Amino acid sequence: AHNARIDDDVYNQRSMSETVFAMLKDDGDEIRSRSWHGQFRDLTRKCIVHNLEQAAS
Repeated sequence: AHNARIDDDVYNQRSMSETVFAMLKDDGDEIRSRSWHGQFRDLTRKCIVHNLEQAAS
């Protein structure tokens, strides 16, 4: 039986976001920066590269 409390659209978005996070982790590059700002830059860079790769394919 379908659970009426689960919003299918929101649940699908969660599934997609978990997929993207897994893809970012599988890129192989580790975040090596120690400072918060450096880690933020590394993560932002990884997201930009991921988005460019997705747009190109």
